[in-house]
Amino acid sequence: MHNHKDVTLLLVEDDEVDAMTVRRGLSKHRIKNNLVRAKNGAEALDIMASGGVRSPYIVLLDLQMPKMNGLEFLKHIRSNDKLKEAVVFVLTTSKDEQDILKSYTFNVAGYFVKDDVGSGFCKAIEMLDEYWKTVQLPCSIA
Repeated sequence: MHNHKDVTLLLVEDDEVDAMTVRRGLSKHRIKNNLVRAKNGAEALDIMASGGVRSPYIVLLDLQMPKMNGLEFLKHIRSNDKLKEAVVFVLTTSKDEQDILKSYTFNVAGYFVKDDVGSGFCKAIEMLDEYWKTVQLPCSIA
């Protein structure tokens, strides 16, 4: 059984300011889990496939990115036997109903809008903290 502090966060985010906001939010809530960052979906796939992120891990995924966007990334991991069980939360600026529906068709664990940088964002961070303290994650995705 893993301690919640063993859970690695893979942040897939191309925007430097948004990445810093997530880091600050985690720090503010005293969440000291290891954070690995990829700047797009293709880089995240490389990190996951090469073992650059240790299991158990949770993916925090932006949708609007260059090279490979979040929905393309989700399509790739859900069709990959070694990565398909990854726990993914979408963290994006998109409030578009189609993006929300498409994300959930790829079995995301949750969808958060980054515009809610105030109390909404803090609640999302708190929820993530409680999520991995409460949920038993598998030691290995493969």
